[in-house]
Amino acid sequence: MSVLHTILWFLVAIGILVVAHEFGHYLAARLAGVKVLRFSVGFGKPLFSRRFGRDRTEWTLAALPFGGYVKMLDEREGAVPAAEAHRSFNRATVWRRIAIVAAGPAANFLLAIVFYWALFLHGLPALKPLIGEPPAGTPAAQAGLVAGDEIRRVNGTDTPSFQDLRLNLLRAGVAGGVLTLELADGRSVQLDAPSMQTGNLEQDTLRPLGIVRYEPEIPAVIGKVLPDGAAARAGLQVGDRLIAADGKAVANWQDWVQLIRQHPAKPLRIEYERQGQRKVMSLEPDAADEGGRRIGKIGAGPQVDETMLAALMTEVRYGPLEALGRGALKTWDMSLFTLEMMGRMVLGQVSWKNLSGPLTIADYAGQSAALGWISFVGFLALVSVSLGVLNLLPIPLLDGGHLMYYVAEVFTGRPVSERTMEIGGRIGMALLLLLMSFALFNDLQRLIGG
Repeated sequence: MSVLHTILWFLVAIGILVVAHEFGHYLAARLAGVKVLRFSVGFGKPLFSRRFGRDRTEWTLAALPFGGYVKMLDEREGAVPAAEAHRSFNRATVWRRIAIVAAGPAANFLLAIVFYWALFLHGLPALKPLIGEPPAGTPAAQAGLVAGDEIRRVNGTDTPSFQDLRLNLLRAGVAGGVLTLELADGRSVQLDAPSMQTGNLEQDTLRPLGIVRYEPEIPAVIGKVLPDGAAARAGLQVGDRLIAADGKAVANWQDWVQLIRQHPAKPLRIEYERQGQRKVMSLEPDAADEGGRRIGKIGAGPQVDETMLAALMTEVRYGPLEALGRGALKTWDMSLFTLEMMGRMVLGQVSWKNLSGPLTIADYAGQSAALGWISFVGFLALVSVSLGVLNLLPIPLLDGGHLMYYVAEVFTGRPVSERTMEIGGRIGMALLLLLMSFALFNDLQRLIGG
C-alpha cells in the first residue's frame, strides 16, 4: 500500500469526521441565534476561503488537517457592534451555550449511528462465532467447550459474529471473573476468566481464555500469489502443493503458515508438487512486524473450497427500523467500551500502549479503504465514536471542559472567572500534549517494530 494512498484516505476520513463535528456546533449556534464568523476545517494558514450566507460566514480549508473549529461572535474576543451584541456567544443563556458545545460530540455520535445503520441495512459479511479447539488447561477447555462450538451470547449480550464475540469477551473479561456463554446447541457454560493481559489489545488477548477462531483444515495448496511477495520472487505458482520445509512435513495450510511465521528473513528449502512432479526450491520469507513480534510472510494465500468457506460465514442484516435501533445500540456500546478503556488506562489496569495516534489512524484508514467501502465505513463509525467520547472528557480546551464550566455556572448562578479558565486552559494544554506524546510514541513504536 502506497504512502500516497494512506495519506489520501486519512484526509478523507479526517475531513468527514471534522466536518460532521464542527457542523454540529455550527447548526446549534445558528438555531440558538448566535452569529458564526468562521467555519474552518483544519488549523493554520487558510488554503481556501469563501464567504456565504446572510451572516457572510467565512468557510475555510486550512493547512493542518488535524481538526477544525467554529468561531462565533464573542465580546470577550474583540469589539462587537451594539446592533449585534445580542447575537454574541457570551450573551447566550447558559443552556444555549451548553447545547452549542454539546452539539459537536452529539454530531459524531449521530454520524456513527447513521454509518452503523447503513451497514446493518446493507448487510455485513462476517465469520460465524465458531471457536477452535481450546488449548488444554485453559478456562474454555475446563468448561467443556470443543472445536465447532458456536457462542451466541456473552453475559446476555448477543454475538452474531466472531468479531462481536471477541469484543464482548474483551469487554467482559478485562477485569477477570466469571463469564457466562450461551451456545447455539442450547448449552450454557461458565468460564472462570483470569485478568486479561492488556499490554497490547491488538494481539490475541483471548487465547489465555482458550477462545480461538475456528479454522477448518485447509489443504496446503497455493491459491493466490501476490506479485511483489517472497512467494512470487521464489517462483511459486497457483496450484502448487506444498509438501515440506527444511525437511519438516506440511500437513495443511495452517502448518505452512506457522512455519513461515517462524522464519522471517531465513532461507527455507521447500519441497512442493506441481502438475504431478515433485520439485525443490529455496524460499526466504519477508520479515514483518506484528504486535511487536518479528514474523515471516511470503504473500500467498490458500486454495479454499468456496462451499466450505460459505458454511463459516454469516451476514448480519436487519430491516430499516431494526437496523436503526441496532446502530444506536452499537454506538452506545462502543461509547461505553471506549470510556471504560480510557478509565482503565488512567487506573493502570490497561496499558497506555493501546493508545493510538494520527499515524496509526492513517494506516488503518488506508487499510480499511483498500478492503472496500464496508470496511472503511465501519472504520469511520468507530473513530467517530472515539472522537465524540474524547471531546466529552472534562479536560479544559475540549468540549467537555467547556461543558464542565457551564455546569458549574448552572449550580453557582455565575460564570466561571476568566482567571480560572486561564489556569484550566494551561492544565488542559499540558494534558493534551501529554496524551498526544503518548499516542505519537506508540505510533512510532509500531512503525519501527519496537
